[in-house]
Formats: sequence, C-alpha cells, structure tokens
Amino acid sequence: MVSIIMGSDSDLPVMRQAADVLKKLEVAFEITIVSAHRTPDRMFAFAKEAHDRGIQVIIAGAGGAAHLPGMVAALSPLPVIGVPVKSSNSIDGWDSILSILQMPNGVPVATVALNAAQNAGILAAQILGASDKNLQNRIVTFKKELEEGVAKKYQRLDEMGYEAYKKA
Repeated sequence: MVSIIMGSDSDLPVMRQAADVLKKLEVAFEITIVSAHRTPDRMFAFAKEAHDRGIQVIIAGAGGAAHLPGMVAALSPLPVIGVPVKSSNSIDGWDSILSILQMPNGVPVATVALNAAQNAGILAAQILGASDKNLQNRIVTFKKELEEGVAKKYQRLDEMGYEAYKKA
C-alpha cells in the first residue's frame, strides 16, 4: 500500500493526481495531512510506524520550505517520493524543489518535478510492480495507453495538414 501525505490541504489539488493514477492502476493507498512544522509529533509517529501498518511506499508533497519528505525519509525505512508543490508562499517552486532534492547522503528522497504528483504515483506503482507481476502488467497497459494518446495527437496534426515536423 502507498501512503500519500501532504503538509496542508492546499496541496490537495496537486497531490490528488497521485491518488488518481494509483486508483487507475488499482494500487491501494491512503491520503492524509501530516505537517512537519505544525504537527511534528504526528509526523514522527507516522514516519516511524508506517512500515508496521503495511505501507510500502510514501509519497510526500510539500510547498515552501518542504521539510516533510526529507524528515519522513530520515525517520522511515520506506522509500519516499517527494513532490515539490508550488504554494502561495513559494519562490516559483524553487524553494520546494531544492529542499526536497538536496538531501544529504544516507537520507534519499526520490524527487519528481514541480507539481508532478502523477509521476510520483506512477513511480510508487513501479516500485511495487518490481515484485508484483500483475501490477507490472497494469503499468505496461497504462504506458501503452499513454503512447496511444500521443499517436492520436500526431494523427490529428497530420489530418490538419501540419506535416512540417516530419521533415525536421
């Protein structure tokens, strides 16, 4: 199971993307708010106990100073995927990106692009799929659907007469 956590409900519009892709891939998940700054005791308990509750991967989204993913990774034996969120108090998201990306050796956090919670959901599923052939097959199907979606787009361009890109 995957746990999706975020520092505030203002992160939900972004973090919902991880939930949506996990639903599509039929991966069990939970979603909740765990603030590193406003509920540090809750964060410590969550991070230290998640593996005992059957959680296998944690997706942690945070904006601004974005300490949540790194602090959870420091306390948990589970893989943590960080989602930098461009928040209202953000410096164009760079503060979040760098806070999550620049972890010290020994405390890894896999980091996706700014607001890319969908990629975090896919990555969590791929981590779990490494030991679950059925899930891995669903991921293969999902990726084929992505490919088919792009094919439809370039076919539409061809139909509209935009073929200059083929000559490049």
